[in-house]
Amino acid sequence: MKVRRIVLALALLAALAGCTTEQPEEPTTPPPAPATVTPEQARAIAKEAYIYGFPIVDNYRVQYAYFVDKEDPEYKGGWNEIHNTARVFTPEDKAIQTPNSDTPYSVVGADLRAEPLVLTVPPIEEGRYYSLQFVDGYTYNVGYVGSRTTGNGGGKYLLAGPGWQGEKPAGIDQVIRSDTDLAFVLYRTQLFGPDDIANVEKIQAGYQVTPLSVYLNQPPPEPAPPIDFVPPLTPDQQRSSPQFFEILSFALRFAPTQARGEGVTGSLRHHRHWA
Repeated sequence: MKVRRIVLALALLAALAGCTTEQPEEPTTPPPAPATVTPEQARAIAKEAYIYGFPIVDNYRVQYAYFVDKEDPEYKGGWNEIHNTARVFTPEDKAIQTPNSDTPYSVVGADLRAEPLVLTVPPIEEGRYYSLQFVDGYTYNVGYVGSRTTGNGGGKYLLAGPGWQGEKPAGIDQVIRSDTDLAFVLYRTQLFGPDDIANVEKIQAGYQVTPLSVYLNQPPPEPAPPIDFVPPLTPDQQRSSPQFFEILSFALRFAPTQARGEGVTGSLRHHRHWA
């Protein structure tokens, strides 16, 4: 991507400038002076980086509220577990913009560094909408499971990170690959009315998430090192704070460089509010 190519080029120039070699016998052409960046060029680069990075930084804000900050009123619980909310969202649920009012949510914060996760979906009655939206750290929708895509018969789905090189295990219906080590799965289960909430709760209880090693009844791999999460910015701060770029740099530690070739605005084009 253009932003990353700019950073890589600047880093390479810095590295080359810092290298020392033995003095050759014949004089050589001196290395070129570091390229100067005008204020206008710096502003243009920062603008492109902001457009590219906004979905990543805003997605990190949501994940931090849901899975990291236990003092946040919208904290759901730990990583690699499913957390069900057997009620409709209200204006007090502000972490995700514009939530639905007729599909109670379940969420999974997926840390895929050590191993994939197996997500089990129970059979769900025909005529009831449900969906699992798989979102990576760039906010690409990397997969969908649900009544409109895979049907209501249930199934098992493997969510794997960018470093996993395994084959699809027996009994798994589909492998869904995330481009980033940290991903997000958002479940929606249709609510037909106030007296239907008990039925939704039963369906949510059937959603299961297990590490691949547990599914295969094998010893687990070495755990990934703990992450020292940095506090996110508020939505208002994201508009103007220079710290935006520090958080973007932190989030990109878990986002290997993509080969999609979609350019700087690719992430923004795929961003949505997950309603």
